[in-house]
Amino acid sequence: MKNLYIIHGWTYTVEPWRTTFEILAKNGLKPKMLRVPGLTEESSKVWTIDDYAKWANKNIPDGAIALGHSNGGRILLNLLSKKPNKLEHLILLDAAGVYEKSAKKTVVQKISKLGKPLKNNKFISKVYHKVVGATDYERAPENMRKTLTNMLESDKSLDLSKITVPTTILWGEEDKITPPRQAEIMHQKIKGSTLKFYKKWGHAPYISHPTELAKAILSVMEKL
Repeated sequence: MKNLYIIHGWTYTVEPWRTTFEILAKNGLKPKMLRVPGLTEESSKVWTIDDYAKWANKNIPDGAIALGHSNGGRILLNLLSKKPNKLEHLILLDAAGVYEKSAKKTVVQKISKLGKPLKNNKFISKVYHKVVGATDYERAPENMRKTLTNMLESDKSLDLSKITVPTTILWGEEDKITPPRQAEIMHQKIKGSTLKFYKKWGHAPYISHPTELAKAILSVMEKL
């Protein structure tokens, strides 16, 4: 029975993954969800991408197979840019990590610099919430708001061409948070990677299409 290490995205609960996990387990896979510090595991510090990469390196065995969703993908990509032989195989699910100079990110950066009083404005909070795609953003303590800014900024220095591990990219055609064009960029820059799009999937297929997601993951694992 193969182990699969999963790093979730920007969320404060992994409960929505339950159905996908149950299907994976019934089909002979041993999925292990890593609880991300500051999100599903308590932490009062402000985290950088380097902190998260070191944390992932410590919690995932060498030669393992790992899947990263959204910010979890960003963490694994940064880890592998420094330790290219860490994993046997990488699965990216609607992953973050592609830097785009866009109006949305400009809004995020500006709001981040304006300070807490303005963020407490309900309209501004909703705009920020929509831009980052973090369903639990409004519940985030101040340290995690700063951490989120660090994550977005880290994409500027991430060199995807340094990723040499065999990589499978799974992506939703309807993803509005990390749009399909970012999947194409990842596929182009990660040599030897494979890319598959799924119709009607958005950014969180473990919620909208848990059975299909489980089948997609199993299909990848069966070939390894």
